[in-house]
Amino acid sequence: MLVPPMTMMDFFRKSEGIWFIHRTVHHFDAVKDESGESKIHIKVLPRNDQRVKNICEAQGREGQFSEAIASGGASFMWQAHEEGGQEPNPDQAAILVDIPDDQTGRSGKLLRNQGYVEKIPVISRYWFGQDGILTIDTEYDNNQGQERCWFITDDFRVRVSTIRMMNGVYLMTYCSERRYLSDASLL
Repeated sequence: MLVPPMTMMDFFRKSEGIWFIHRTVHHFDAVKDESGESKIHIKVLPRNDQRVKNICEAQGREGQFSEAIASGGASFMWQAHEEGGQEPNPDQAAILVDIPDDQTGRSGKLLRNQGYVEKIPVISRYWFGQDGILTIDTEYDNNQGQERCWFITDDFRVRVSTIRMMNGVYLMTYCSERRYLSDASLL
């Protein structure tokens, strides 16, 4: 029986590895279709990792964030599916740092060196529902985003997101994600 992660670090640990993503994107304007397939490489980072320290220092105001209050982090690297055997491009990567609100770790802040929608450093709010669904809200300079993610099994998860732009245009994305165990697991 699936035990859903209820803290961000548990979520990162359960997500560690390579995931094959099938993405469906719905634009509510005339923008080209961005649906397709890709992979994401996820690696857990301990709190004393230099990248975690760097992001805490860069995002913190007057010592607001430090690696001492961070529980750790994760690196996310995206790769087009057709780039199969190649190493992921480090320019298509982000580092996330978990700053939990309290000892339960069920809610907190995520510091990102770059956001998903706007490629700028950003601080998101997250929380886990009783059902194990992770919700992440992000306020960018010109956009608002909400992402929800949950595990169906240990090797299959679902992610949905909505983006609201200043001009009112919405974007919705649905992703089904399978853990990459071998080439046969993609068939």
